[in-house]
Parts: sequence; structure tokens; C-alpha cells
Amino acid sequence: MSATAIRIHESLLDPARAVVDDTLPSGEPYLLTIRQGQTLRIVDLEGNQAVDVIFYNAQDLAEHYSATDTMLAQGGIYLTTGSVLMSSEGRPMLTIVADTCGRHDTLGGACAAESNTVRYALQKKYMHSCRDNYLIALQHADIGLGKRDLVPNVNFFMNVPVTADGQLTFADGVSGPGKYVELRAEMDILMLVSNCPQLNNPCNAYNPTPARFLVWDAA
Repeated sequence: MSATAIRIHESLLDPARAVVDDTLPSGEPYLLTIRQGQTLRIVDLEGNQAVDVIFYNAQDLAEHYSATDTMLAQGGIYLTTGSVLMSSEGRPMLTIVADTCGRHDTLGGACAAESNTVRYALQKKYMHSCRDNYLIALQHADIGLGKRDLVPNVNFFMNVPVTADGQLTFADGVSGPGKYVELRAEMDILMLVSNCPQLNNPCNAYNPTPARFLVWDAA
């Protein structure tokens, strides 16, 4: 399976007309419902910030984003303009309609206490992680989702090159201040976000920063 070509495409949407405009502090969780036909923009405000996201069907939470179905459908391992994010039921969930970063990761997964220990050091186990963020957000929401519902996620703005021998590497980001990705919802979506708190690899430039989320109604 090959890497998807970078396809830069700017948006014509006006932030002043957005019906949602939220800024998420560094290292924090976020939960948002996006209706079918609405457009979501995720903005990397300061550059090189990984935004870890899982999408669920808001009408049937058992249906969720599927990294494998998405990669198979598009024939590539990175997401960019034109990529369709597929569900566990093989249905389109969202389509990337604009992208000024050009490359987003589907393979690196979300950091957790366990992975921090394995990748870095035993004393890193207790550092805050994306998995913690997901669980905190779901516990507060009390909507029936928990640990078993955490599936492989999208890492927007994160650079995870695959080596010739099939290994994953965490590299400096290819994003920059103000870069964004826009997705049109093809069904009602529940979006679970961790604005990654990782300090041990370059995915956040060793300095987690805020992200911005805007939503526009269908024209």
C-alpha cells in the first residue's frame, strides 16, 4: 500500500460565519457532535501539534471510524484532500474537502501509559496521554462509551513515516502555524478528540499547543 500524494486545497469558508468556533487548550480532551452536511475545520494554531481524533456515528455509537477500511478504500496510508474516512460498517463518515497541511497519519495510534512505558521509560507511565483524555471525555459525557469503544484513531497534522522495512517512525511535523484540514460530515458524527499532550517525541515539537475547531452549516 502506497502513501497518498499530498493534495493542498484551500477553503473558501468564512470563519465569521461558523456556527461553532472553539479553541481547545494543549493536552485537553473535547467531544463535539457534527450534523450530516456540516463542515468541520481543525486548525493547527501554532504548528506541529498532533490532534488525535476518533469519529462515531452519532445515531449508532457502535459504528465508528475504521482505519483499515479507510486505507483500503483509498489505497494509501495518509489522509489529504479527497480522502474519505470510512466506518466499521464500510460507509463514508467524512470527506476531506480542504487541506493546507497535506498529510495526516492513520497508523501511529494514540499515546497511552503503556506505550509511553514501552517506547520511552518506565517513569513515563504516569504522564498524561491521549488514551487518558479519551476516557476522561467519555466518562464526563456518560453516553455509554468506554474503554472497549476506543479504536485506532486519526492523527491530524502528525508525521509518521513508514520505513522501507515497515517500521513506524515519529518525525518532525509537516504542518505549520495556521494550517488546517476541513471535513464534510456524510452522516451525523460524534467526534472524540485528544489534543495530544505527548512530550517525548517530535509529534508536538516537544511543546503541546492549542487547536481550533470550527463548524459551518451546509450551504
